[in-house]
Amino acid sequence: MNQVSTINTGNFNAMAEAMGMSIDTQQKSQASTLARLRVNHSPIMGEETINGKKVKVEVVSGGTYKLEIPDGPTYYANTATIRPYLQRFMYKRFVKGSDSTPNRYVKTLMANDLNNDMKDNDGGFNCGKPAGYIEDFKALPEKTQDLIRQIKRVRVLFGTVELHDIVDASGKSVELSPQAFIYEIENRDAFKTLGEQFAKLSKMRRLPPQHYITSTTKEVPLPNGSSFYVPETDIDLSNTLDMDNESQAVFANFVAWIENYNTYILNAWNENMHKNEEVDTDTVEAFVDIDAEDFV
Repeated sequence: MNQVSTINTGNFNAMAEAMGMSIDTQQKSQASTLARLRVNHSPIMGEETINGKKVKVEVVSGGTYKLEIPDGPTYYANTATIRPYLQRFMYKRFVKGSDSTPNRYVKTLMANDLNNDMKDNDGGFNCGKPAGYIEDFKALPEKTQDLIRQIKRVRVLFGTVELHDIVDASGKSVELSPQAFIYEIENRDAFKTLGEQFAKLSKMRRLPPQHYITSTTKEVPLPNGSSFYVPETDIDLSNTLDMDNESQAVFANFVAWIENYNTYILNAWNENMHKNEEVDTDTVEAFVDIDAEDFV
């Protein structure tokens, strides 16, 4: 496979494919480790002494973004400024462990779209999802239906992020420089929201790292009285960012990170295609040989 690892704003078609923009355009017409960006749905509680008594208080609210630093702390912020570099797509399935086996994830290769069957680290394809279009879901065996419900379609976003008004897990204000990140987007609404931004750029023939995306969250109430949060994004089209040497290096490192990840999944597929051994991908990034510092 010929991988593009240099940003050329004069060749939109090649760069759009390399940055994973093709799937959104089509839909409109019909490790070393990286920091992990997520939405924090539940508040974090702490203790404060009031009138001599310790009481539980909310130190970090729900609906914040959280950035999990590998082998380090987690930071929280209500607003994130993202510079997206590229996206990929994969399937992912959580497998609950038992007393003798740990929890684990089955994950596929990362690809530019989900139009083909993708090998997974369990030695199968698509985390067990049947190939092709399923015309009558209810006609499938119940076990197959349950399995398909467990499989997540994931948009994987790579970029750099600057958090604003940052706090740590105790609610204390901290400073943090922009960080390279990976964001595995599983929620359907979030999947669509970020896809719309890539589609907008594609229509304008603009590349993702040429613009910042400001991201907050929106609360979505549930019938049981609880709620969850989804991203709300706004892309800054008034400012076009330069593709300088640092940006080129960041993009090349993301491409190399994905290549190494896919090599790991392929090796696991080869090892497990004829057996049912358990493979834990919670620590898949440990097999990638690029340091996070290379990105910023």
